[in-house]
Amino acid sequence: MAAWPNLHVSQHPAVRHKLGILRNQKTEPKKFREVVRELSWLLGYEALADARMRSVDVQTPLELMAGEELADRIGLIPILRAGLGMVDAMLELMPTAEVWHLGLFRDEKTLRPVEYYNKLPDSATVDLCLILDPMLATGGSATAAIEVLKKWGAVRIKLVNLIAAPEGVEAVLSAHPDVEIYTASLDRQLNEKGYIMPGLGDAGDRQFGTGQTG
Repeated sequence: MAAWPNLHVSQHPAVRHKLGILRNQKTEPKKFREVVRELSWLLGYEALADARMRSVDVQTPLELMAGEELADRIGLIPILRAGLGMVDAMLELMPTAEVWHLGLFRDEKTLRPVEYYNKLPDSATVDLCLILDPMLATGGSATAAIEVLKKWGAVRIKLVNLIAAPEGVEAVLSAHPDVEIYTASLDRQLNEKGYIMPGLGDAGDRQFGTGQTG
């Protein structure tokens, strides 16, 4: 972990408990979606711990006091489709956040990001972007998303993943050392098909009940 100071792996008991449920191949899609939501909330809580605040006067039933409110404008960028399951929990945590969907992949020949869906405004409208994607495998999609957001004008970017592979962490932080990664687990490695080991299978398929979940 020392090699990646910007990698934050949660050690919270609730996170570790829920991660075990998520990994279990017997966990049905409905329960899987619930746990994705719960883990996203907990990881988002950690990722937003250094969000900037500003002073504000608050009138309690008894007296006027100095309080605080969120100063940072938060942007949530779920990577389609698996990242959709993480959005609601983050909105519960930060109801004023803006949500901008991004669909992309890396062309296997050129290794450049290819966008198939992008609804970002013309220029950045937020102070802090949280990219939401359950799995950080090769790092291709995450690196591409970060490139898109930086061109958009985003300055502070964080990546929130449920599970990460060392290969993906290395790819992202080599290309973007200023980005912080928050995850519930740093797993062992990728297999020959690019799946995280031991992982949990395909997060999109398991959320939406499609494909194989083994």
